[in-house]
Amino acid sequence: MKPEEGYICCIVNPKAGAISGSRTGRQFGNYLVERGFEVRVSLTASLEDACSIATSAADDRLCAMVVAVGGDGTVSHIAHGLEGSDKPLMIIPCGTENLLANELGLDGSLRTAVGTFEAGRIRRLDLGTANGRCFTSIVGFGFDGSVVGRVHDSRAGHIDYFDYFWPIWRTFWEYRFDPMRVKVDGEEIFDGRALVFVGNISRYALGLQILPAADFGDGLLDVCIYRCASHLKLLQHSAMTVLKRHAGCGGVIYRQAKKVTVSAETDIATQVDGDPGPQLPVELRVLPSAVNCLVPAGGRPAGIRSRVFRMLE
Repeated sequence: MKPEEGYICCIVNPKAGAISGSRTGRQFGNYLVERGFEVRVSLTASLEDACSIATSAADDRLCAMVVAVGGDGTVSHIAHGLEGSDKPLMIIPCGTENLLANELGLDGSLRTAVGTFEAGRIRRLDLGTANGRCFTSIVGFGFDGSVVGRVHDSRAGHIDYFDYFWPIWRTFWEYRFDPMRVKVDGEEIFDGRALVFVGNISRYALGLQILPAADFGDGLLDVCIYRCASHLKLLQHSAMTVLKRHAGCGGVIYRQAKKVTVSAETDIATQVDGDPGPQLPVELRVLPSAVNCLVPAGGRPAGIRSRVFRMLE
């Protein structure tokens, strides 16, 4: 990309969690300016604001690229705003988990950001929708939805991994394992007590490979249903997931689809890309090849070990 091709729109979430990521965002902006690019920075006031700014950039013929500096929620709303546009999206991760960035091989360092920009390698990114709300990564129903809800309710500013400890602990002991129904491409494949994950990427929090067959550009959503009615079963599923053996177990149903519907008779918490999600029933659909995304050459998803090391830095 050359400076004469247009300005670069940099959308920054000032409330995103990681200080190191925010620093990388500033350093990357300085790098672009030093090389003659015009950089226009917009600070978001809300997730909806991030989407609106991205939509304006997508419609502006003078804009050459959009840089998203934020966490998963910010990135998904910016991607929503760019849906259908040919404007490339580059991610500078600075949230707590950064699921999509980790899937793409973006580690939040300036070196990786510069290398990704200079290589100019683009892949088409599918988006998912949950009752019309876009997501880039994973939607969870049940246990993790309750955890995200607790974190969101107690959040007062920047958060880190340790802010999840008590919500996870309380949810573990209080969770009721209410039943859900799951339809895949119109066919009901499950009705019972379970934890359900639907997504576009392979790895979830801390690098857990919950959706091992997921590919963010294959035009499909991956579905993982853990049959689960007790705390003991939850611990067993967790152990098998860490060992990457859960998808072949009898207590797990794994599918790929273009449309997924999750419903229930009770109020079950949901999360969408790390933020509280809509009430059930939820209809999920895939929007194939919706966004151009800059990816590092040879980038690979970050696993559990890499995530833990970054958490301790």
